[in-house]
Amino acid sequence: QLCHTLCVTCQLPVNQGGGEGKAIYLDTEGCFRPENLAQIAERFGLNADDVLDNVAVARAQNSEHQMQLLTQASAMMAESRYALIICDSATALFRTDFVGRGELAERQQQLALFMRQLQRLANEYGVAVVITNQVVSSPDSSMFAKDPLKPIGGNIIAHASTTRLKLRKGRGETRICKVIDSPTLPEAEASFAITGQGINDASD
Repeated sequence: QLCHTLCVTCQLPVNQGGGEGKAIYLDTEGCFRPENLAQIAERFGLNADDVLDNVAVARAQNSEHQMQLLTQASAMMAESRYALIICDSATALFRTDFVGRGELAERQQQLALFMRQLQRLANEYGVAVVITNQVVSSPDSSMFAKDPLKPIGGNIIAHASTTRLKLRKGRGETRICKVIDSPTLPEAEASFAITGQGINDASD
């Protein structure tokens, strides 16, 4: 829902906190739901059809295809004003295409290449880039480790990201967002709620 909300809010005028541009959504896990966008658009007083027209969605089939989609995205951004690229999730296909420790080095190399391409698009076209990632249990963490979960992609993802946020489940529909690393934000936590109309303030 966070990614869907961003696809709508990036189209708002700058004075309303938007980016006055279109969005590109690279979907690697089949999570994109156009009907969600319509509900969120309604909340912000936008025309649902216009909002959907301004979101270019591409379903990546494998990690190689995911890389190719960035080339297509670059061509689209040269033609029109885009404010946002979302890749949901950046690591899923690399994880399934490169299995086992034997292929780990190549996976990390390809992932680094993908992240570098994303950075180039951000710099060249002035778009915001949002990637989602998954966490896995660290096999070498002890049962007393403060946080046994670690993000996939390791340092490659960490170093290529400007601001890193960690989302975790709270009570009911509440989620907690923690700033892990950012050049402009202090380490802090904030609660929010997932609703039918996107991300909203937590009720309690």
